[in-house]
Amino acid sequence: MIKNFLEQLRIQRWDDHRYYHHSRINQSLHFVSAISFMVGYLMMFFDPMMSALIGWLVSMTSRQAGHFFFEPRGYDHVNQTTHEHKEEIKVGYNLRRKVVLMTIWAASPLVLYLDPTLFGMFTPWANPADFVRQVAKIWLAVGIGGLLFRTIHLFFIRDIETGLVWMTKIITDPFNDFMLYRHAPLALLRGELIDPGLDILEHQAMEEAHA
Repeated sequence: MIKNFLEQLRIQRWDDHRYYHHSRINQSLHFVSAISFMVGYLMMFFDPMMSALIGWLVSMTSRQAGHFFFEPRGYDHVNQTTHEHKEEIKVGYNLRRKVVLMTIWAASPLVLYLDPTLFGMFTPWANPADFVRQVAKIWLAVGIGGLLFRTIHLFFIRDIETGLVWMTKIITDPFNDFMLYRHAPLALLRGELIDPGLDILEHQAMEEAHA
């Protein structure tokens, strides 16, 4: 059972890499995101609110900016598939779902500003510092809620194992991305805007050889 879980985790990580991380800019931003997420994880033990601010203002914005603005959306010649197909089979948050999640994140400070009690859940903020910490609480809830919502959703549309594997992948992505994309900034400085995908082609050749 554990062996199958780890194999499914490997597959989800591999599919995420080969389908959604062709741009060296995107990879570099994921490297930045990975470092800041690891800092945020550490801060969870000392100041969860600061962890939430780091997670959303640095980690998530850099991560999603890479996907929205720099990742190619044309035909994927390396994997021989269309962008639309990749979006359709995406296990986690595809671009459409990410728009919804990021809209909730971006709109929450405005809602709190207009209603300082947030529908009776908070004591009204009295100064900018209070406002920021209450926003951080909302963002922490949005992050955890987004993770749990998609995990439970996958329980129903796929199966429990797929949901748990995806949740594990998301939580451990910073460590995996750090190792996977640590060389991307140097490649970008050399002028390489798109990963040539040699690791993908090598992987495909190995699979064909063992087929």
